[in-house]
Amino acid sequence: MSLSSTFRYGAIVALTMLVAAACSEHSTKQQPAERSITEIISADITDSIYHCVDSVIRGMTSEQKSAQCLLPAVYAKSDPYTLRKIKDYAEMGVGGIVLLKGDAKSAALIADSLNAWCPIPPFVAIDAEWGLAMRLEDAPEFKINGRIPVKTDENTMFDYGQEVARECRLLGINMVLGPVLDVAQSESYIGRRSFGPDKERNAKLGVAYARGLESGNVISVAKHFPGHGAVSGDTHRRKEMISRSLQSLDSIDLYPFRNYANQNLSAIMVGHIAFPAIDPEQRPAAVSKSVITDLLRDDLGFSGLIITDAMNMLGAEGMSAADAIKAGADIVLAPATTETEIKKIQSRFFSDTTNEDSAEIDSHLRRILFRKYLLGVFQRRSDNSALLEDLNSHSVEGLSVYKRP
Repeated sequence: MSLSSTFRYGAIVALTMLVAAACSEHSTKQQPAERSITEIISADITDSIYHCVDSVIRGMTSEQKSAQCLLPAVYAKSDPYTLRKIKDYAEMGVGGIVLLKGDAKSAALIADSLNAWCPIPPFVAIDAEWGLAMRLEDAPEFKINGRIPVKTDENTMFDYGQEVARECRLLGINMVLGPVLDVAQSESYIGRRSFGPDKERNAKLGVAYARGLESGNVISVAKHFPGHGAVSGDTHRRKEMISRSLQSLDSIDLYPFRNYANQNLSAIMVGHIAFPAIDPEQRPAAVSKSVITDLLRDDLGFSGLIITDAMNMLGAEGMSAADAIKAGADIVLAPATTETEIKKIQSRFFSDTTNEDSAEIDSHLRRILFRKYLLGVFQRRSDNSALLEDLNSHSVEGLSVYKRP
């Protein structure tokens, strides 16, 4: 599968030149090779980017549009089976992938291969709540969030985010599924993954880490909206519900996410917890219009990407990617069966003769492609023969655990 040459060679080149020109016009200093997401947004070229994005969307088929909303999960391994799977996903036209456990060199190979094969440059996402070592066995390791020293300030967390972004870019990774903004209560399943029970500390450290990531041209994804901190069970294994008042949710759980949204950062992940106080039908948050559209999009005013937690988790059992998109999600992570979910999205959004549903998909694609252009994902990662040495070349004082050999 491929898109038209107009997209592949015309729109990409045009947007790249547009971004470069706009950035140079807004500074008298010599420019670095890449500009951060925030710097590009400040260049005030939003209308021009959307004009090009819309031209790309008009040239896409319903299958390509449906696939672009999905990020299937793959292990960071370079065996023939995995690479064949990556090629299949690229031919489907997926929006990218989520890397699971593996090693750094395999992650870089997968990212480069996906970039070469995908008609639209992909997101390459990874869980890196405490650095790439959370998923990659030979990557630098940092302290888990719950063990970060009490005196750690926002400047240190910003530096931490910048360092993780540097490591990600070396491997071709452009999206980090983090920070965790859940305010952990006693006996919370989220446990040490959270910065702790203090909502203000969660907001301060989490947002600083996210800003550091984005200053290094990597999308941050705050999670797990609207808050996973009061749950004792694991939504990977079962469905969970939080029976808290809306006032309690608003004053505690939503506080860090509101701070993140107010900083105009890139993306928020919605979890699978049911919140009766928000949605009386008790649907998992990732497929709840009350949570995604009414609360996150409208009440909090969040304009960035909305991403689901992995849909192959038992907390989302019986729900489809189409359900999540209909509720307002832009991107669905780890669908159980990617090809089947593409067909379900096509059936749900492209059979309406009034085109209302297909226009809804287009609105999601506008946000997805806009962020991809801002990222500069069209630039290829340069070959790096000393990959692991460079990966381990930096540390963050007080947070680095050790450097792997």
